[in-house]
Amino acid sequence: MLVTAYFAIIFLLALCVGLEVIARRLTPPQSTPTAVANPVFRRFQTIFLRAYLLALWADWLQGPYLYKLYRHYSFLESQIAILYVCGLASCVLFAPFSGWLPQVLGRRQTCLLFCLSYSACCLTKLSTDYFVLIVGRILGGLSTSLLTTTFESWYVHRHVDVHDFPKEWIPSTFTKAATWNHGLAVGAGLVANLLTEWLHLGPVAPFLLAVPCLVCCGWVVLTDWGKEEAEEGPEGDKQKLLLGTPNGGGIRLSARARFSRSCHEALRCLLSDRRVMLLGGVQALFESVLYIFVFLWTPVLDPHGPPLGIVFSCLMASSMAGSLLYRLATSTRYRLQPGHVLCLAVLMAFFSFFMLTFSTVPGQPRPHESFLAFLLLELACGLYFPAVSFLQSRVIPEEKRAGVLAWFRLPLHLLACLGLLALHGEISGTGGGEEGSGTRHMFGGCAIMMLAALMAVVSLFTLGRNDTDLRLEGTRGGEGEMY
Repeated sequence: MLVTAYFAIIFLLALCVGLEVIARRLTPPQSTPTAVANPVFRRFQTIFLRAYLLALWADWLQGPYLYKLYRHYSFLESQIAILYVCGLASCVLFAPFSGWLPQVLGRRQTCLLFCLSYSACCLTKLSTDYFVLIVGRILGGLSTSLLTTTFESWYVHRHVDVHDFPKEWIPSTFTKAATWNHGLAVGAGLVANLLTEWLHLGPVAPFLLAVPCLVCCGWVVLTDWGKEEAEEGPEGDKQKLLLGTPNGGGIRLSARARFSRSCHEALRCLLSDRRVMLLGGVQALFESVLYIFVFLWTPVLDPHGPPLGIVFSCLMASSMAGSLLYRLATSTRYRLQPGHVLCLAVLMAFFSFFMLTFSTVPGQPRPHESFLAFLLLELACGLYFPAVSFLQSRVIPEEKRAGVLAWFRLPLHLLACLGLLALHGEISGTGGGEEGSGTRHMFGGCAIMMLAALMAVVSLFTLGRNDTDLRLEGTRGGEGEMY
């Protein structure tokens, strides 16, 4: 596995470079020339990305060796499953508050809270006490909820309400962030492997490296973002006074009212439009399975001695290749619809879990086949996320999108928690002696969930066969072109 992992990362990185070159030839950058030439916008974009990318880098550093760290502390797989469940459950608990906190504390202050809570989460990894590690997982759930909402909320607010830049410029910033995000994920695996395997600093080293990154992120938020907000001047104070009393009571009341209203409107949108409900079902099934995969990939491969940091980089490089293939598939040359790509991604994920049910037979493990199945699953993820994001932007109204996506995440995390609890129960029931059997059964359950997701995708596009909202602009075709 050691040689396989190193050959795989070289091949996948070369593949990504090749696909990027081809994609740039077929799909030239769509950035608005005015945005690129505007020095105020470029400065504002740089200030945001500087902090956001540091936060993402700290988050990715914790991915490769989390399970390995818990095993290093001699915890059983069933105990580790409970730790993961605590993290997912805290995501469910804190997800609603992640949209409410910025309205009460302020967006910048909530970003500082993220840096503080995630730093504390990383520092808990120094302890071998099970209760302290549970607290760390709860802090990690809070931090993840804040990372996925608060930074983008600050940027969009400043972009539209303060600088009054055109909304059409927003995608250029998040496209750049997504491009960097893939590279950061691959690099995080390599750096984590360097610290843990080559320098022999142990699996806690990447978590300790994440702390100064979060401190730097907090410093940028405190200083550069503070200067950015200071330029708002008296207009910001005027807006606060309009919301309520000077002591902030009116602001809190207004925030609560807006939060409650947005939740009700999002739920009404979800229940009234069958397309939105089907899309939410696809997301809940597909992404909950990914959480289970995040838990299982290490115990499947680690007994065979691969460098886990390099394996993690391979998985992230495979996902990057998938996103590049999506750009190629939906380019003007090939003109594939995002619905086709989404269906292909779910089908590939189903096939990968089907493979894993055979490669993880107790007593007859086939780690190379399992590694290949994991790479196929990450390739499917690279195709899935841009496709489902496009469909969400077309099906869900912009003003209700954040609330609807929050409702999507609720069954997503619950399904993942139930899956990990089922795995914990099966392992505990066998006394820990047949963990491979529980893993194999879980992969079989994931394959069934992917099959259900595939049926939901087919139902979605059967329902919207002639719906132009589900198509890319500029494609030709008559009725029934999607399916």
